[in-house]
Amino acid sequence: MKTAGSIALTAPFITRNLISAPPSERVRFASFGSANMAGADIGEIISHPKVDFVAVADVDRNYLAQQKKSHPELKTYTDYRELMDKEKDIDCLTVSTPDHTHAIMAMSAMRRGIHVYCQKPLAHDLYEVRQLTRYAAERKLVTQMGIQIHSYDIYRNTAKLLKEGIIGKIKETWSWCGSSYGSVNDLPGGEDPIPETLNWDLWLNTAAERPYLANQYHPKVWRNILDLGTGVFGDMGCHIFDNVFSALDLTSPTSLRSEGPAPNKWYWATRSRMHYVFPGTQYTEGKTINVHWFDGSERPPQEVADLIGGKLPNMGTLFLGTEGIYLIPHYTTPKLFMKKGEKYEEVPELTKRFTLPTVNHWHQFIDAVRGEGKTSAGFDFSGPLAETVLLGSVACRFPETTLKWDTAALKFDLKEANAFVKRTYRAGWGVEGL
Repeated sequence: MKTAGSIALTAPFITRNLISAPPSERVRFASFGSANMAGADIGEIISHPKVDFVAVADVDRNYLAQQKKSHPELKTYTDYRELMDKEKDIDCLTVSTPDHTHAIMAMSAMRRGIHVYCQKPLAHDLYEVRQLTRYAAERKLVTQMGIQIHSYDIYRNTAKLLKEGIIGKIKETWSWCGSSYGSVNDLPGGEDPIPETLNWDLWLNTAAERPYLANQYHPKVWRNILDLGTGVFGDMGCHIFDNVFSALDLTSPTSLRSEGPAPNKWYWATRSRMHYVFPGTQYTEGKTINVHWFDGSERPPQEVADLIGGKLPNMGTLFLGTEGIYLIPHYTTPKLFMKKGEKYEEVPELTKRFTLPTVNHWHQFIDAVRGEGKTSAGFDFSGPLAETVLLGSVACRFPETTLKWDTAALKFDLKEANAFVKRTYRAGWGVEGL
């Protein structure tokens, strides 16, 4: 958005994108990442009629070539830092890259006054998420986390109906995902040739140097690796826990406990079972509420499934209320069960109670950049959600141990756990604020 008049010439650079612009102005957009999820994000963003796609950065030249073929006028870069140095009038960008690169890329952009749409889980570490959330708030930047289902009608109406008390006050929740990442094996030894089109040093970014191994890192299997991805929980927890946070207005847990296996030296475990205790809200029955997570082969106890006939979908959340049960599979039509004596009976045609439509999550971000409305998954909301998910990434390293969490101090009551709140970046990589 090019702002006319003397303001554009005299205002400090950091404030360039903080000035509301008239809706007629166009948004200059760039992307960090160009394929897979990044490609999907690009496609949605540029479908907005007020967006100009001007630049993209990717460490893989093959991916850049694909974007260039589709957008001949597009400027392409291997290094995202070079993109920001040369493209000085970018209004907003997407960060759709491996988890370990999210924070440094997002913070680098925000420090230049660029509004950021960042893929989940926002960052790799708790400290990174907290710093991104704080900085975005301080600078009043437009942000959005890539949990697009948050804007679907089934998720929006689930939160609304539960807040309205469709099943009374909420007593407890169980969330689960049948996907399984990670491994119980050792990381293979040796070294493979680095593909000619891949800048391996830039791909590693903040992570420690290591030999390139085919089929272990790029393009997708990095999610399995401890210091690169965040496992199933990091990938899917932000989607599936979204309902719980939205419906109950949760903030931060006071304690959590892992009852699944610990990861090995290299990989996340292939299953997890996590139990959180949150302060109660106006939507919960008690002063605290128990919130549970399961993934891989783990599932909620059978007695929970038996409340609604004994079978659960492959992923979703079950809310137990004082007057009924609300089941929302991820992500299909929810089901409502009302209490009849000691049993629960399904109530048909729940969707007839829906009043909120689906909103385009990406367009909502662009509209907010243009000064029209606000994002619904800005870092003010998605930051605490991502922190909760990443707390599980720490707790799983200490099975059968209840960890108390001081959110204000960003600190556990276990010294060994605090070592995983903030990681050390590779020498030469870093940005002010992290």
